[in-house]
Amino acid sequence: MCGTCGCGSDNNGPTILKPGEHKHSHDHHHHEGHSHSHSHTHDHKHKVLAIEQDILQNNDILAARNRGYFEAKNIITLNLVSSPGSGKTSILERTLADLKESIPFYVIEGDQQTLNDADRIDALNIPVVQINTGKGCHLESDMVYEAVKKLNIQDHAVLMIENVGNLVCPSMFDLGESKRVVIISTTEGEDKPIKYPDMFHTSDICIINKIDLLPYVNINIEKLKNYALQVNPNLQFFEVSATTGEGMNEWYNWLKENLI
Repeated sequence: MCGTCGCGSDNNGPTILKPGEHKHSHDHHHHEGHSHSHSHTHDHKHKVLAIEQDILQNNDILAARNRGYFEAKNIITLNLVSSPGSGKTSILERTLADLKESIPFYVIEGDQQTLNDADRIDALNIPVVQINTGKGCHLESDMVYEAVKKLNIQDHAVLMIENVGNLVCPSMFDLGESKRVVIISTTEGEDKPIKYPDMFHTSDICIINKIDLLPYVNINIEKLKNYALQVNPNLQFFEVSATTGEGMNEWYNWLKENLI
């Protein structure tokens, strides 16, 4: 049991694969320092706290290493975070398809299992690596470091990291990214920012997806934005539909103006 977020594990690490590679074992994500004791003593509480502090401290050190590498090579890195089903992969796919001729993209896909999302990106002829975290619910900086070594990213490129679908744990783990982009869909409700404030507080961009469904769902976009701004007054918003393409040009313009 992980002291930071409660995700389970065995003694194996994450599986990092390119499309077409095969997993050789049933690897599952783990954190160094997991405690398997079932004690409910006061000492056990101190041990859990110490484990959590150690995990986050080690992650931050490795994230700083990643950030230094990215900055030295002028690699702009976006960490895409959201709950499952918000449309992260659809937004990523459409962005890559529309801009790949003008921007050199590389992608890291994070999921608990399968190569499904990596295969979708690979079909666009974009270099991609899949990280399967097993029972883990988020990516960590050491996983990104290992995936980057497989990608061999050129200078002056853009690295897109699609994190595991989860609005809680990924907020705690810096990956060394340049910007964190939180994606929320109109089908999720307007109070997500105040239900999951840490994710919105640590993000730079908020993309509101599935605006083509606004006539059919009960949501107030301005209320959603106001809730998000209560948590993070510096958030920048984009309202898009990955399905119809509405609003995507504004997102593309931001990418071109700020990242290249």
